Amino acid sequence: MPGFALEPQQREWCEELRALAAERLRPLAEKGEPGRLNRPLVAALGELGLLERLFSSGALDLCLMRESLAHGCTEAETALALQGLGASPVARAGTDAQRARWLPGVREGRLVAGFALSEPGAGSDAAALELGAAPDAGGGWLLSGEKCWISNAPYADFYTVFARTTPGAGARGVTAFLVPADRAGLTGTALDMLSPHPIGALAFDRVHVTPDDVIGTPDRGFRVAMDTLNLFRPSVGAFAVGMAQAALEATLAHTATRTAFGGPLNNLQSVAHQVAEMATRTEAARLLVYAAAAAYDRNEPDVPRSSAMAKLFATETAQYVVDAAVQLHGARALQRGHLLEHLYREVRAPRIYEGATEVQRTIIAKELYAR
Repeated sequence: MPGFALEPQQREWCEELRALAAERLRPLAEKGEPGRLNRPLVAALGELGLLERLFSSGALDLCLMRESLAHGCTEAETALALQGLGASPVARAGTDAQRARWLPGVREGRLVAGFALSEPGAGSDAAALELGAAPDAGGGWLLSGEKCWISNAPYADFYTVFARTTPGAGARGVTAFLVPADRAGLTGTALDMLSPHPIGALAFDRVHVTPDDVIGTPDRGFRVAMDTLNLFRPSVGAFAVGMAQAALEATLAHTATRTAFGGPLNNLQSVAHQVAEMATRTEAARLLVYAAAAAYDRNEPDVPRSSAMAKLFATETAQYVVDAAVQLHGARALQRGHLLEHLYREVRAPRIYEGATEVQRTIIAKELYAR
């Protein structure tokens, strides 16, 4: 099964991606400003054909890309993922006109997309969002309210925005809109986050949208959001696996050469057992991610459960592996600029975004009891 045994050409492609990430993309990332959109990096992803592949292949390919890029350049991985997250609703549920207008630029890395679902009072409970979409006398709607922790904000060229078109209807009263960044009344600010990702807040002051801006069907936008997250949740796990693998490899090299108490660290049983545990958990997470991606590509009915399991286990595993790697490296891993210092800041966020660990457990339990 493809979820458990990669084909030789897939393994070769992953090795190529690792090399590209380290040799071509990492220098571009290092020239960028942490926490800000790096357009040269996005453009390079387009030139390499990775953004095109993002929209033309399945969930397993997406996971292989995210894992491989994360191993060599987390910033490149994040740029690819945020581009996909913001534009996938348009690719999957948008109109022909919307796709023709925006997706060529996204694939080429000329245009940048953002995914605007979360709000100051609606994070884990996404169905509780309050960004209002009031009917406009001239046709369409007027968007008023705030969005927070939004990918690529405030630098994106357009956003997939989820707004409440029917008050009091919960998830059934949400509509997805394609909102260009230059639309009158839309402003944004950057947020300074622990992880160096381009994340910001958006403010909507009677921003006009028309029926032509609707993605999918009015009042059915929550399904657009969930379909997108079901695709990307396993790949968040792949991002985590890539970081865990990088931390594991650094730890293997360090403990094999660092001497203490008369020999290399790996001669100490406590160290060797710790490394063995790190490797085992990383491999288990990888297999769970691949299995969930393969299930998505086969359109199996239990995708929400398998996606949630993959995201939950892989992100928690990566946190454990990176933390253990820091402990085994000692003080040097705490120094600014060290790989593990960087990974330690990067690894924390995936346990929260696109559904926190606790939300994933709720999804899994709900799916289990529904059976």
